[in-house]
Amino acid sequence: MANFSGALSSMTGFARGQGNVGAYAWSWEIKSVNAKGLDVRFRLPPGWDAVEVPVRKAATDALGRGTVYANLTVERKGVQPTVRINEPVLNAIIATLDTLDNKIVGANRPTLDGILALKGVMEIVEEDEKPDDRRAAEAAIIAGFGKTLADLVAMRQAEGATLGRLLTARLDEIAALAARAEAAPGRKPEAIKARLAEQVGTLLSASQRFDSDRLHQEAILLATKADIREELDRLASHGEQVRKLLAEGGAIGRKLDFLAQELNRESNTLTAKANDLDLSNTGLELKGVVEQFREQVQNLE
Repeated sequence: MANFSGALSSMTGFARGQGNVGAYAWSWEIKSVNAKGLDVRFRLPPGWDAVEVPVRKAATDALGRGTVYANLTVERKGVQPTVRINEPVLNAIIATLDTLDNKIVGANRPTLDGILALKGVMEIVEEDEKPDDRRAAEAAIIAGFGKTLADLVAMRQAEGATLGRLLTARLDEIAALAARAEAAPGRKPEAIKARLAEQVGTLLSASQRFDSDRLHQEAILLATKADIREELDRLASHGEQVRKLLAEGGAIGRKLDFLAQELNRESNTLTAKANDLDLSNTGLELKGVVEQFREQVQNLE
């Protein structure tokens, strides 16, 4: 798994690297965007497939999440390319077409450009390329990818540090709003008692046959619905877990996403239980801050 350093990392970033070795000039461009998992996609010039295995391993070792696009361009300067037809492959294709002609009546014969476009029929080669030169170029390109990847990781970690500060600020706002909800006048025992008395009076006036047991049950139910102690405790607990994860760092995006959903659940329940205007407004503010927190978490590795 990637990011053992303990640093926070975002999933977005871009890096470019280039170099020369012998007659070869190469360049890498790597960019990454948000994703649920890790998906590394390479675009390599024809004939350079040998570099894919080591650079793919480097990418999967260094990164934990994100869709990563890596594009390699290679130019061999001062050498004219030569077009070569792979005659064994061409002959095999023509023989297959002749066989199909006898089986499929009325089918149109393929065109020359269609045949030449088939993989392996036409090759662009550099006749004077030496194996040692190619191996040196491949080694340089693989090393160049490592350096470019390190730049991408550094950019992602710089953005991750910024995200960490933003998430901490959101946590501070959540804690402040929870404290305001805790101190809301509507949560004081005398206020709850007055509202219960009013609601019980309404229940009694609605039915003369309202028995005392039922009245007791309804009073308990009303008091339970008005109590947000459990939601406040869970908000504090989730906030502590988030702060601990942020301090540990690393690839914590998935865990924070889960905690963001839990914070959202508690803020929704608190708002639904609000029994006066002040607490309702606090709950709505809390929901807005939690949503900002959740959106910013989506960018973390």
